Amino acid sequence: MNFEFSAAEKQFEAEVETFLAQNHSAEVMDPNPEQLSQTVETPAKRAFMQKLAEKSWLGMTWPAEFGGAERDGIYDFLLTEALSRVGAPQPGKGVGIVGKTIIRHGNERLKREFLPKIIRGEVEFAIGYSEPQAGSDAAAMSLRALRDGEGWRLQGQKTWTTSAHFADWYWVGARTDPDSKHQGITLFLVPMNHPGLEIRPTWTIGDERTNEVFFDNVWVSDDYVVGDVNAGWTYICEALDLERFAMLPVGPLEKKVEALIDYVASTRRDDKALRDDAIARREVAQLATRLEVTRGLQRRVISEAMRGGVPTVESSMYKLFLSETGQQVANKALDLMGASGTLKPGVDDAPIGGRFERSYRYTVVDTIGGGTSEIQKNIIGRRGLGLPKNF
Repeated sequence: MNFEFSAAEKQFEAEVETFLAQNHSAEVMDPNPEQLSQTVETPAKRAFMQKLAEKSWLGMTWPAEFGGAERDGIYDFLLTEALSRVGAPQPGKGVGIVGKTIIRHGNERLKREFLPKIIRGEVEFAIGYSEPQAGSDAAAMSLRALRDGEGWRLQGQKTWTTSAHFADWYWVGARTDPDSKHQGITLFLVPMNHPGLEIRPTWTIGDERTNEVFFDNVWVSDDYVVGDVNAGWTYICEALDLERFAMLPVGPLEKKVEALIDYVASTRRDDKALRDDAIARREVAQLATRLEVTRGLQRRVISEAMRGGVPTVESSMYKLFLSETGQQVANKALDLMGASGTLKPGVDDAPIGGRFERSYRYTVVDTIGGGTSEIQKNIIGRRGLGLPKNF
């Protein structure tokens, strides 16, 4: 697999790096980013997204008729990775999941209403698939959508909707056919200020807010049905396969491995340089190796997508390995730091500002968001290895 960047791609990457250096802001960028932590929840971050739009970097791979530049998907990858390394918010959900699905399957009203706002950085979306009783099986969602005149009435609950408290619109799956599991789901777009919609916060072990969302007879017009009724599961899978690598960049993992290597290289323990300790050297070497494997798996996803394929198995392999490697980095960091590694961010004498204490907690979130590790293993086993469903 040849994954060398072209001269034009290298030039674009340099342009993004220059832009980020010129627009550095503590209000916008997290110095210790995690894979899933870069959202657009503040006015300053929204303003930053609009700066990206002014550079024509949002939706740059879209067709020209919808405002895009028809660039290859590698440019979305280069932009996302550069943003992730500095902890800046990323355009993944709106440009990718929502925008690309509307382009492929949305009606003309949805295209006219949402695509210009997305490409100008004027709208944010929450994604609603998970439900309390469904566990990791999003296809088991039971939020009901009942036919009511020229629309649908939604009743039920969603959970783990991270962006619900600041998003403008809810991209939500609901069950329109109770007699069919995968062929009974429809996608809807619902304004987050809709009467009957209630948002309640849930705080994760990684200090990040996610939400429960309750629907109490929320009526949605047929105009805001995405694509065909009962075809929502197909659209959900398509979007997740193609966008998982963009929503879960490797940049934050790179920065954590770099920080740990710097710590080992500069720390002394019992008057001895930690870098001379055989165990410490072995641990960081193994983590650096896993990082390189993670990059390779990510590039397989991108390569398959750019050839026009749907990288289902490749995406699952990458996501699983990325999540597990993130956990191993945090675990090994605390082992190498000893008791002081458990000091929280902001506490005096916390190694690297308490970065890995938080990362240790946050990497649990990474194993859930974008599809749990268990789901990824099932996809690899069934679709990649051809194993039977009940193995």
